[in-house]
Amino acid sequence: MTLTIPQTVLDELAPDGVLRAAINYGNPVLAQRGPDGEPQGVSVALARQLAEELGVRLEMRTFDAAGKVFAALEEGAWTLAFLAIEPVREAQIAFSEPYVLIEGTYLVRKDAPFQHVDELDQTGLRLAVGKGAAYDLYLSRTLQHAELCRADTSAAAVDLFVEENLDAAAGVRQPLQKVADTDPRYRVLDGAFTAIRQAMAVPRGCDNSAAFVRDFVERCLRQGFVRGALLATGQTDVSAPR
Repeated sequence: MTLTIPQTVLDELAPDGVLRAAINYGNPVLAQRGPDGEPQGVSVALARQLAEELGVRLEMRTFDAAGKVFAALEEGAWTLAFLAIEPVREAQIAFSEPYVLIEGTYLVRKDAPFQHVDELDQTGLRLAVGKGAAYDLYLSRTLQHAELCRADTSAAAVDLFVEENLDAAAGVRQPLQKVADTDPRYRVLDGAFTAIRQAMAVPRGCDNSAAFVRDFVERCLRQGFVRGALLATGQTDVSAPR
């Protein structure tokens, strides 16, 4: 069945015939640089699929951190983004339902006394985070005792953890596990301090495109498109909501 795209949706998402999508390399589960240097991953696949449905050209604008994607909203740099659902962002962004659920957890040294994420909220502990990442926003809201030490990106948070001899690095499980798999000095804790709900997003106030994108995500989940895009880039241990 051919979709009829309302002009109001096109006016909001691609006012000049171009869908400008923010792609965040800071979460390698969702977006990666391919062998040819071009973006790939489930976020890229969804952006391309949406542009095809709309019948417009896709322009991908890449960032190395979610916080930078959010900051670029004020500059009008994008009309579509892929970000985790967080209350602090919802005043400026309208989110779809999540298309991927990702665990937030901690990387620690192998000889650290901690065994579970719940043990890290203690006075005197210093935890590295990527500034403005979903887990930074969540931990800023929920931690009562531990101190957060912010790096510019999620990858830089791991470097900060190592270089400053911090107690842990917070982040998405999969890239943290890769660090632990390649360096026996580190391990990833059991459990998750939050389930990061990754969604598609448009600027707040774009009500027509927000409704269209919500329906688009539901269709992609129902049809198995999201699962296929994850598997195509080797993300076999990530859960889609359906």
